[in-house]
Formats: sequence, C-alpha cells, structure tokens
Amino acid sequence: MTPDAFIYDAVRTPRGRGKKTGSLYTVAPVRLLAGVLDAVQTRNSLAEDVVDDVIVGCVTQTSEQGSCIARAAVLLTGLGDRPPGQTVNRFCGSGLETVNQAAALVASGFSDLVIAGGVESMSRVKMGSDGGALFDPVLVQGRGIVPQGISADLLAGLNGIDRLAVDTFALESQQRAIAALDAGRFARSVIPVTDENGLPILEVDELPRRDTSAEALGKLNPAFQMLGEQFGLDQLTRKAYPHVDRIEHIHHAGNSSGIVDGAAAVLVGNARAGERHGLSARAHIRSVAVVGAEPVLMLQAPMPAAELALQKAGMSIEDIDLFEVNEAFAAVPLAFMKHFDLSRDKVNVNGGAIALGHPLGATGAMLLGTALDALEEHGLSTALVTLCIGGGMGIATIIERV
Repeated sequence: MTPDAFIYDAVRTPRGRGKKTGSLYTVAPVRLLAGVLDAVQTRNSLAEDVVDDVIVGCVTQTSEQGSCIARAAVLLTGLGDRPPGQTVNRFCGSGLETVNQAAALVASGFSDLVIAGGVESMSRVKMGSDGGALFDPVLVQGRGIVPQGISADLLAGLNGIDRLAVDTFALESQQRAIAALDAGRFARSVIPVTDENGLPILEVDELPRRDTSAEALGKLNPAFQMLGEQFGLDQLTRKAYPHVDRIEHIHHAGNSSGIVDGAAAVLVGNARAGERHGLSARAHIRSVAVVGAEPVLMLQAPMPAAELALQKAGMSIEDIDLFEVNEAFAAVPLAFMKHFDLSRDKVNVNGGAIALGHPLGATGAMLLGTALDALEEHGLSTALVTLCIGGGMGIATIIERV
C-alpha cells in the first residue's frame, strides 16, 4: 500500500498589482520565489539538503523567468545544493500541477519531501511575451481557437449566464476578499515581501477594490467585443458551435481575473518525513486529476476534472465542504456551480482571482493554501480546488484535513 501524501505547510506572498506602479514590480521573480521557499524552510525548521525536489509552476518562461527559475531560486535559499529544481508549464493550472506532481512522487515512495509551488511576475515578464504554439495559424483556423475572453463569453451564453450575473458575482468576490483581509483570514499563509534590509515592500494583497459597486461594474464596456465582432474571431467559434448564432460579450476587466505578481510554496511529504523532521500534517491529498477538453470552449474543463477527481477518491460532490474554483472569468465558477448545483456559500468563500488576482503559474498553489486555511477556520474537512486551463484543459485536487 502506497503512503499518503500529506500537506505540511502552504505559504504565499501577497499579490501585487501586475504593472509598473505595483508594489512588487521592483522585485525580481526569482526573489519572490526564493522568499516563499525560505519561509517554508524557516517555519518548519528544515535542515539543509533534506528536500528531495522543488517543483515550480511558471507560465511565461522567458527573460527573468527563464532558465529553470525553480533551480535558480533554490540556489538563493538556505535549502542547500542537494534539492534540484524543475519548472513546469501547464498554463493557469501550473501551480496546482506542481502540487499534484509532488503528491505523486511522495505517494509512490520515490520521494519523501517535496516543495511545490509557483511564481509569476506579470509586471516584469508580460503575459504572452514568450509567443506560443497555440497561436499557430493552421491550428487557430483549423480548430477555431480564440482568445480566452471570447471563450468565456461563449461559455456564459451556453449556460444562460447574463451580464447581471457576472457583475453580481464579481462584486461579491470583491466583498468577500475584503472581508477576509479585514478579518486576517490570510494571515497564517501570507509571507510579507521585504527588501534586502528586511523592510516590508508588500504585506497584504493590494488588488482588491473597496470602491467596487454594481453601478461601476455596469458601466464597464465588454473587453472582447471588438476582437470578436470586428476581427471575425466570434465566427471562428462556429467551427465547433455552428448552432450559436451570436456571442453576447459580457466580460470586462471588473469581472475577470486581475493581473498580479506573486509566488507560493506548498510542503508535501509522507509520514516518514514528517516524523523525521518533526512536522505536523495539516491535510492529505485524496486525489488529483487533469483532463483535456474541447479547446474552443476551453473553460468548461474544471467540470470533468472535478468529476474525475471525485471518482478517483470514491467521493460524490456532496462530500466536499468547500470549493476553490479559479475566477479566470466570472462565468467559470458560475457555470461550475450550475453544473454541480452548488450553493454559493461553499464556493470561493474568501473571494477569488477577480478581486485578488491571478498570478498565472502560482495561482493553483495559492488556491490550495486558501482552501486549507478556510477548512481550518470553519472546522470543515474536505475541499476541492480546480482551475480552467488554456488550450482546453482542466485540473482538480481534493484535500482532506488530518
């Protein structure tokens, strides 16, 4: 019988606005990542050379985020020279993919202690600056691949989700995130980013907007309407969805995920490692799943990913206490809740990426930590974390408190 994969700790930086005026713009991404790795080591009193691997998600692997940023960050920490580093790109699912890979290594017995996580400095390394094979003209025209925002508007239309619904969800995301910040619900996991003198650069998430209102959201123009209608991209979707005569464009900057900088780390290990290093397990990973789905409507894949994770765990949707569904666009969690007939009270209880931001390669690991903190705060047992992924993929992880 293979051993469990336990979560011993989960930390993250605050999310900084992903622009030149953001607080984390002055911090190189490798140092954001090294900071959370150092925090895991310090908080858990880990000696040098005891971690078997460091697996890090990063989507835009170019410029300052190229050359295996995972290994570079290890060399800036006190973890020692022995822990290697691996940088993973499964688009927006990268941060959770690293946790799932760490769990697989630990549960198989091939590794005892692994740090997973992710990093993305969207202010310094612009999204899309690495180019991409998904933009190949033959692929785009042959399959009808469109930007994610158009896919989000298509997903909304197919699920009967209108502009009022996405704006209402976005406002609630802001309100929940601000309430969580004010109540200190992120305090256990958030590690302040400091300068070389130890002075704080950023201590709390800086994206949430206290002045958000239904009226303000209602005045924002759809972000993808021109692309879809004037550049003919809406028509590309008809290759896969010929019955959809018209896409109603309803997503904009206020109901889509924010562009931010940040890093996260999750300590995963088996019971033997816990005993050896004096660690207390917070949860164990019940199951993981990743699936491919139709690539035009790429954002519906969290549903089959969640279903596969539940099947592997021998669980039903009713067995899950809390859900973290990445708010890439408001239609994604709304469609997820509709599909599973979920109460809003169980989903993204402390807000999500619309308010807090989506630092691509780090988000999945951040959501896992957020889910674990929320389970502990509310005295609950199980959580399911899931993200939609570009190119038509979905990923999910189920955790259970120890």
